[in-house]
Amino acid sequence: MTSITPKDPPMTEALIAEHGLSKDEYDVILARLGRPPNLTELGIFSVMWSEHCSYKSSRRHLAKFPTKGPRVIQGPGENAGVIDIDDGQAAVFKMESHNHPSFIEPYQGAATGVGGIMRDVFTMGARPIALANALRFGSADHPLTKRLVSGVVSGIGGYGNCVGVPTVCGETNFHPGYNGNILVNAMCVGLADADKIFYARGAKAGSPIVYFGSKTGRDGIHGATMASAEFDEASEDKRPTVQVGDPFVEKLLIEACLELMATDSIEAIQDMGAAGLTSSSVEMAGKEYLGIELDMNLVPVREAGMTPYEMMLSESQERMLAILKPGREAEAEAIMKKWDIDFAVIGHTTNSGRMVLNWNGACVCDIPVAPLSEDAPNYDRPWVEPTLSPAVTSADLPAITDWRSALITLLSCPDGSSKRWLWEQYDRHVMADSLEESATPSDAAIVRVHGTRKALAITCDCTPRYVQADPYQGGKQVVAEAWRNLTATGASPIALTDNLNFGNPQRPEIMGQFVRATDGMAEACAKLDFPVVSGNVSLYNETSGAAIPPTPAIGGVGLLLDYTKRIGFGAVHAGDLVILVGQTTDNLGSTLGLRELWGREDGAPPRVDLALERKTGDAIRHLIQAGMIRSCHDLSDGGLLVAAAEIAIASGTGLALSLKTTLPMEAALLSEDQARYLMIVSPSHADTIFDAFQGLDIPCAPLGTAGGCELAIEGVLAADVVDLKQAHEAWMPAFMA
Repeated sequence: MTSITPKDPPMTEALIAEHGLSKDEYDVILARLGRPPNLTELGIFSVMWSEHCSYKSSRRHLAKFPTKGPRVIQGPGENAGVIDIDDGQAAVFKMESHNHPSFIEPYQGAATGVGGIMRDVFTMGARPIALANALRFGSADHPLTKRLVSGVVSGIGGYGNCVGVPTVCGETNFHPGYNGNILVNAMCVGLADADKIFYARGAKAGSPIVYFGSKTGRDGIHGATMASAEFDEASEDKRPTVQVGDPFVEKLLIEACLELMATDSIEAIQDMGAAGLTSSSVEMAGKEYLGIELDMNLVPVREAGMTPYEMMLSESQERMLAILKPGREAEAEAIMKKWDIDFAVIGHTTNSGRMVLNWNGACVCDIPVAPLSEDAPNYDRPWVEPTLSPAVTSADLPAITDWRSALITLLSCPDGSSKRWLWEQYDRHVMADSLEESATPSDAAIVRVHGTRKALAITCDCTPRYVQADPYQGGKQVVAEAWRNLTATGASPIALTDNLNFGNPQRPEIMGQFVRATDGMAEACAKLDFPVVSGNVSLYNETSGAAIPPTPAIGGVGLLLDYTKRIGFGAVHAGDLVILVGQTTDNLGSTLGLRELWGREDGAPPRVDLALERKTGDAIRHLIQAGMIRSCHDLSDGGLLVAAAEIAIASGTGLALSLKTTLPMEAALLSEDQARYLMIVSPSHADTIFDAFQGLDIPCAPLGTAGGCELAIEGVLAADVVDLKQAHEAWMPAFMA
């Protein structure tokens, strides 16, 4: 029987609610234990049954995602996903949110988001080689936005740069819907030997449990619970729940972990992320139906008087938990001492199926492991079908009379502007394997697999305005765009990780967004052979009842077998042909142009034809690998007009275009129809390309040629490329000045 410590408060309804547990959930705990829990036990249940750890509102819907494929080694269920990239090598990757902490304390929230996602990757035995991020901030004129941008960008750069892992790509958007709840989604990609992947599963009874890394403090306590609740106006009071990171310790921890892994002394390993020592120990024990017994007096702590409750719930950073093969403790300790890393044997596994914690000679926790892990709540939340917007066509809108001004507006608005200022805060080229150069940007980052001709293509994508207007079509589109961005570089898309950011799932309209978005995503993943291998769900992203726009961000990874065959969208030569692939229609609903030029955010988003998407992308990729395409850019925000401008800006070369179309110019230039690419090709390859697409019944139209110093569209506009570049790059530095 566990003892109640003298400091334990009475078990009241208010205390239970403070721990994020409902009355029904507490009743289940009473039934599982056959008695009331003490405070430590209540805290352990609260974090393990939080939305952040248990996925209690989303698990049944995540089961829709395809998770297997010919290159998938490990899908969801471990710290990160693992894919085979040939030659006995594997890529390990995951994306995760640190939204609530970053709003409360932007520097540390973002920094520890980067640190946490790297630990998910190197816990699997992989060396991190690339970071990416997807950031959403409030309106540019909101009083908090500039401070939040500054803090988040500094936190990402400060942590990643110090550890020495390049930040290679990402996306940054601004919208009033994020005024009270920004999104900071971090992604990490690592490399490992395919036959040397480490897992949280595999432990045996009677093995030592070892702790190594930073000491445990009081920072981050209730972090998982805080991340599973919506904000109110007093979010500043939650500052103590934000973790504090140390990138220099993380760097040492990476090296120490990889050295320990080379000794073959590990049975199972887990980083201490959300819910800290609780989740790491429970997850390793739960996967093998084991018990665990810990001596809390042996846990390394940096603050006096810490209780088991605090030690188990702390989310102090740069900490790992491993279950070793018996007798290997001294070997592990010597490695940690070499790297100046704290090390302690704090317990052992048992065959009891129970978590037992001892402290000061007394048992302060004795609970079954199974209810904490596999028996957590799994809700079928009520949901309603989202209300869809009707179509918006050019006939519904005043005609544009000044196209040059319209283009400048799109290129210089917060979402459409260059984020060069932001990316210059990050070290993109440390490790010397990032292949993107400023003169030849591409739709996905390209990172060489060191010592080989292979490279990984990496992208982060989401268009929240589409998901807001039609979650099902928007869900399909977010997967399709990631797949297109990888394809446009010549890479073969392999798998994705996701970060599903939504509001309060207990509101049926929000749950409806989640259900239909995941329906669309699952269908797209299946049709494009683009499985989900890892991910994260972040719910309760709202403040005082106002939810964020639904934002299911995607991190996609593809493979180039020969990185010399990669392409971007900046290599343009005078005399090259400009070709549009794909069908354009008169649909302006939910487009960037509709918002920025007409001040409207309504309308049905573009529909996604997955069969056409697959057929078009496969053809593009084949032609790139055959050396037939010089530059390629997928059409997304701002449609053909912005894509052409971005190619001209990136290459410093003008384009002379003539649109032979029956569509109104507003539709022809601003539609964001899917499965479309703008290609730059040598005239000598034109016939081969036209024949290829004609044979597949895919629209393919010549638009003009490259050359000169202007982006010129016959009868529409002429703009100097230098002027466009200045407009494109001016907004972000001016905003942050």
